[in-house]
Amino acid sequence: MSRFQVKKVAVLGAGVMGAQIAAHLVNVRVPVVLFDLAAKDATGAVAQGAAKNGIVTRAIDNLKKLKPAPLGDVADAVLIEQANYDDDLARLGECDLVIEAIAERMDWKLDLYKKIAPHVAKHSILASNTSGLSITKLSEALPEALKPRFCGIHFFNPPRYMFLVELINTPTTQPQVLDDLEAFVTSTLGKGVVRAHDTPNFIANRVGIAGMLATLKEVEKFGLTPDVVDDLTGKKLGRASSGTFRTADVVGLDTMAHVVKTLQDNLNAEADPFYANFATPPVLAKLLELGNLGQKTKAGFFKKVGRDILRFDLKSGEYVPAGAKADEVYGRMLKKPAGERLKLLRESEGPQGQFLWAILRDGFHYAAVHLGDIAESARDIDFAMRWGFGMKQGPFELWQEAGWAQVAKWVQEDIDAGKALSSAPLPKWVFEGPVAEAGGVHTPEGSWSASQNKFVPQRRLPVHDRQLFPESVLGANAADANTAGTTISDEGDVRVWTLDKEGFEGVLIASIHSKMHAISPDVAEALGAAVELAEAEYKGLVIWSPDEVFSVGADLQAMLPAFVVAGIGAVEGAEEELQNVMLKIRYANVPVISAVRGMALGGGCELAIHSARRVAAMESYIGLVEVGVGLIPGAGGLTYIARRAAENAAASTGTDLLPFLTEGFTAAAMAKVGTGALDSKKLGYLLDSDVIVPNKDELLYVALQQAKAMADAGYRPPLRRSFRVAGRSGAATIKGQLVNMRDGGFISAHDFHIASLIANVVTGGDVDAGSLVTEEYLMALERKAFCSLIVHPKTQERIMGMLSTGKPVRN
Repeated sequence: MSRFQVKKVAVLGAGVMGAQIAAHLVNVRVPVVLFDLAAKDATGAVAQGAAKNGIVTRAIDNLKKLKPAPLGDVADAVLIEQANYDDDLARLGECDLVIEAIAERMDWKLDLYKKIAPHVAKHSILASNTSGLSITKLSEALPEALKPRFCGIHFFNPPRYMFLVELINTPTTQPQVLDDLEAFVTSTLGKGVVRAHDTPNFIANRVGIAGMLATLKEVEKFGLTPDVVDDLTGKKLGRASSGTFRTADVVGLDTMAHVVKTLQDNLNAEADPFYANFATPPVLAKLLELGNLGQKTKAGFFKKVGRDILRFDLKSGEYVPAGAKADEVYGRMLKKPAGERLKLLRESEGPQGQFLWAILRDGFHYAAVHLGDIAESARDIDFAMRWGFGMKQGPFELWQEAGWAQVAKWVQEDIDAGKALSSAPLPKWVFEGPVAEAGGVHTPEGSWSASQNKFVPQRRLPVHDRQLFPESVLGANAADANTAGTTISDEGDVRVWTLDKEGFEGVLIASIHSKMHAISPDVAEALGAAVELAEAEYKGLVIWSPDEVFSVGADLQAMLPAFVVAGIGAVEGAEEELQNVMLKIRYANVPVISAVRGMALGGGCELAIHSARRVAAMESYIGLVEVGVGLIPGAGGLTYIARRAAENAAASTGTDLLPFLTEGFTAAAMAKVGTGALDSKKLGYLLDSDVIVPNKDELLYVALQQAKAMADAGYRPPLRRSFRVAGRSGAATIKGQLVNMRDGGFISAHDFHIASLIANVVTGGDVDAGSLVTEEYLMALERKAFCSLIVHPKTQERIMGMLSTGKPVRN
């Protein structure tokens, strides 16, 4: 690992991006100071005192209101230190990394660099967060001593959620500086790094915005409307669900226009044979003229009026009803294998099919022509488009999967026929030499570099050793986490296996692979068996799966047939078995680690909270959501809430349990889900002893290391002990508040009934306040309440509604 340490970061510019970058630094616990101009008072004079930081103060306040939330915990906004350029430039000397994120004006940036250069520490890295300005030209304003430590760093908006960060060097940037910065951005900030050449708009915006302009051109050619286009170019096409026009509205049409202008100002027909297509589209120009900039102004390509969604019609200049969908035949075509899919689209006679082929062809054409100019290899373009534009596959991956030679032939035929957006032929390397022989640009040896005329392997730094199954590209034949290692057993939708890498042999891994990793009786049984095996032969057990979901909880579809055939007794028996598995995990003689990523809901949450420790990806959404289907948490979730309340109360000076119980009860009764790992910790589902991992690809590595460390430290499970509960008086207090909510119309009668049952369980049922109970006792109360609800007609309505529509029923 690099010895470069980032103890504090300065962010220059408290605009939308600068403030959100500062917020994300706080999320990952990096101290940050946010700079901007000194504010002015009502008379136009420079403000005095704390008001001098008014611009930064307002930016930080705005962070609390933005959606999606830039801060993992809004209370952490106070951790962003405030500064201004008049008084605080000396504080730059405290910082190991300085990120400049002011407006995209070359003259403003150059002027700022002259001011800050004398104050930047001798070891510090200075990086510009620009979306497309020349990094080399920016470096010219810097003193010679600072130039080797200067580079570009391009975050994508919103920086908390977007995985891509582009790093761009200048001819004078020291290679070690880029390596150090990549290590920090990868592991600490949790991002996927792509290194781009210093060309206009770098990689993702160069290819992505060119693709968006091409799409607008083809939309005009084929006479399609934005709603139909978004239906075609969203999930059906393997791209961001927001499609083309909705994505533009979210990004901001002014932002899009700026990136387009960067292409217009810095390229020409000689440098880019597609330059003629970079003119600002008439519809975009009109919306900018109207001041309709997208989501930020509540009107762009689309506009919401009440519950109605309208779309902008250029011909009339008015907003008209939206909601039209693509022809179903194209949805079916897009589900076909890649080669068949492209053939069907190319040969289709309808405008929607022709449009889809055209935008895919344009994407292949542009990426191939510019590969040598903008990126080291085809891998970088594919990663940039996946991570920065939400594509399931990059353009080269899709091309290769569909059949390299055949697709190349189709594209070149369209170019020759004048159907493409440029007459530039595909490069010779597409048809001749190593790429043609390999059947594509991605091979196990590496990905094609047009500038080096060879396949180049993926860059490896010491930080990448923490990624046991890093993201890869189609054709690279990277290890598949679903089949890697040595499989011990694969029964009940749970693969139990070990990783065949030095240092990790002693830890067992259990990977749930049922749909959405739902926990059926078979899954529960398999997890219990994995715990027994780990206790007998291994140091520990890690529960981890390689995709976006930890577990969405109990498998209702598996439960209902048993209920229909054998009645409530079968359900109660299954619940008891699941509870026993949770207790087996909690009291295992080896540490059981839940490696959580994405959703951990209901039984998935209960699985996590019964583990010895949780290692959670930053974007983990954890909660007890059973109320949504008319049930209560029935696998120990309420028992956990009651036990934690008793433990927290015992550690305090007070004797009243209710204040410690309220938050947990409310979270379960309202089905609250943490909006990330930090929020899940506030809800009590993660503890201070748990580990939050910024980079999702490091999750398994950290979980295995935690299991090993705990075992090597002589891990012993907690001793079973009784704990105090709030009793019937506590339940009465909670129910009094529920009555007010029901009578005020805030909750339904069935909501009241469910919440009352939850209150009964977490307070210990019909016992005196302060009574000592066991986990098994509370779990029996859980089962009784759970089974009483599953026979309730309104609960059955909720269950069937969820299974049929995927949406909760409110009754």
